[in-house]
Amino acid sequence: MSKEYVNSMCGMCSVRCPIQVEVVDGKAEYIQGSPKALKGALCPRGAAGTALTYDEERPQYPMIRQGERGEGKWKRVSWDEALDHVADKLKAIQAEHGKNSVLFSDRGGPFRDFYRAFLRGIGTVNYNNHDSACARNVQNAALSVFGFGRKGVSYDFKNAKHIIVQQRNIFEAINVAEVNNVLTGMKNGAKLSVIDIRANITATKADNFFLIRPGTDYAFNLAVINVIIAEELYDKQFVADWMQDFDALKSFVAQYTPEWAEKETGVNADSIRDLAQQLGEAAPSVVWHPGWMTARYSDSFYMSRTAYIINALLGAIGAKGGLPFMNKPGDVGAKGLKSFMELYPKPEGQRADGIGWMDGRKHFDAGPGLVNLAYESVAQGSPYPVKAYIAQRHDPLMAFPDSADVKVLWENIELLVAVTFSWSDTAWYSDVILPISPYLERDDQIMTKNGPKPCFQMRKRAMEPLYDTKAIWEIYAGLAKRFGLDELAMDNVEDLWNFQLEGTGVSIADFDETGIVDLADSPTYKPVKDGSFKTPSGKVQVIDEKLEGDGQLSLKPYESPELPPLDKFRITFGRCALHTQGHTVNNSLLFEQMPENTLWINSERAKKLGISTDDTVTISNNGHSGEIKAFVTDFIHPEAVFMIHGFGHTLPCESRAQGRGVADNELMPKGITKWDKGGGAIAMQEHFVTVSKA
Repeated sequence: MSKEYVNSMCGMCSVRCPIQVEVVDGKAEYIQGSPKALKGALCPRGAAGTALTYDEERPQYPMIRQGERGEGKWKRVSWDEALDHVADKLKAIQAEHGKNSVLFSDRGGPFRDFYRAFLRGIGTVNYNNHDSACARNVQNAALSVFGFGRKGVSYDFKNAKHIIVQQRNIFEAINVAEVNNVLTGMKNGAKLSVIDIRANITATKADNFFLIRPGTDYAFNLAVINVIIAEELYDKQFVADWMQDFDALKSFVAQYTPEWAEKETGVNADSIRDLAQQLGEAAPSVVWHPGWMTARYSDSFYMSRTAYIINALLGAIGAKGGLPFMNKPGDVGAKGLKSFMELYPKPEGQRADGIGWMDGRKHFDAGPGLVNLAYESVAQGSPYPVKAYIAQRHDPLMAFPDSADVKVLWENIELLVAVTFSWSDTAWYSDVILPISPYLERDDQIMTKNGPKPCFQMRKRAMEPLYDTKAIWEIYAGLAKRFGLDELAMDNVEDLWNFQLEGTGVSIADFDETGIVDLADSPTYKPVKDGSFKTPSGKVQVIDEKLEGDGQLSLKPYESPELPPLDKFRITFGRCALHTQGHTVNNSLLFEQMPENTLWINSERAKKLGISTDDTVTISNNGHSGEIKAFVTDFIHPEAVFMIHGFGHTLPCESRAQGRGVADNELMPKGITKWDKGGGAIAMQEHFVTVSKA
């Protein structure tokens, strides 16, 4: 028996924790967190990574659709046939409709450089990611306040004195390093405050828990700002030196007192005032998290924006224990990785989603744009026809509301390609499936992890592919060959890594011991200085002229959320520690732990409906209904019901997940048209459902 340990990187969610894999006789048998970075700790999803690799129900070879879309009739083909087919179709579509007739969307993340270079090489401007169904409001809020994106600062939980979690369930949507740092901070005396519509796991650990009325987070934040300013709890020096338009903010929030907020949020006015005072005592070592998955309400952008403003008022930006600036390699005297994207010029032309050029859409981040608006362009054929769509590790039919409505938007698509390691609604509906090797079976490009102590990290395959699948870079290298993009037509991963490492002074061998190469000896906290903020004034801006120029107010008057109609509930959803959206539900180990979702419902509301815990209930809207077990509790707001996202699978190829639980996105009729005009994300918790005992 031979045994080895391979340092790599998890791929079970978007966090990508560094891991160590125990490999016995060429088979991955056990996974733990990196001893260097995580001291062996890993979440349940990461520990279940072997079940993804050994799942016989995942796509095992390239396939081309034979029947109608979604019919499930496939022809197995070789990789040469599949890549020839895709390349020939893309070339024909671009020849007829122009370079930008190809749309691409992905999950985002640190491994995009190679295939984004391919997109540049074929000349399309239409790169998107999934983020309008996740954190786009946070990204655009950071740009609006600081002039840089949300990853321009980090969260120094370990050294914080007070941590506030809002639209962020930090102990269930698990980033292992962050959870460890929060627990360390709390052990050292940090307070934890949670603002949520239900008592999630994070709330059970909190010093302060605020059960808030759904859709009123912005009101809560305005009241906190009111107290911070009225009671002069803010950092006067920071505000004087680094905040623009403070007086406008002061005038605006004067009306939004804690007493006013109590009527809106249901949170006691004295509790709001007390929280603000606690923050003043802890400043500047305060982290008010601006949210993670904020595709919720029509004003979630303003929730995130005010969270950043609160951090700034308390002097937490750039502070130890607050939101220190991210360090890139150059900030610590190192050279960054060479980018494949620099091989080709940035494509020209207007984006299909209108970002950057269309009125009302000029203030949005044009990097990944807003894929929901690209679908609108596909349907309208304007500003030009979009006829090909590559969905890379992205399942829009489950991520976005009302899958039937999304399919209507796609009717003009002539070629739909799914590049995926698991079955999904989108893959099942596609024309071509290009199967990715699961992360234990593939190498990826080297990634840079920015932060107070930046580093390079490498994902190495722990074992050879079990089936006829390929690494992501291999798929796009194969397509690049067919387009004559010789610089990307690589045959082995060492060439890819050496290209990236050129000039850095780091070699492939430097990753052997831990899979991580640190670029600094210790964390570095950069002070706020000229150039820290990328706004026109060089300061934190309360008034954003770019936002205002697009017809959106920087200081938007609060609007009370719509009440649920009589006998209905606002549908809300979220994550858990055991599953990553929909793609882990069919995982044999995780399915065993959580085979279906349940419906949280308030005790008093449930009593009136004759519903008890474990009763089967029918939840319905939009002509769609499903049966789900109830979880009756005092610890959810009576206006809302809640379920874990990602269930309700219908595909016959997923024997475990099929027919288990309910898909929340199907309860949101034409919901893709409801989006936050400030931040761009879908407002997916603006729908109301009926619940009855089955």
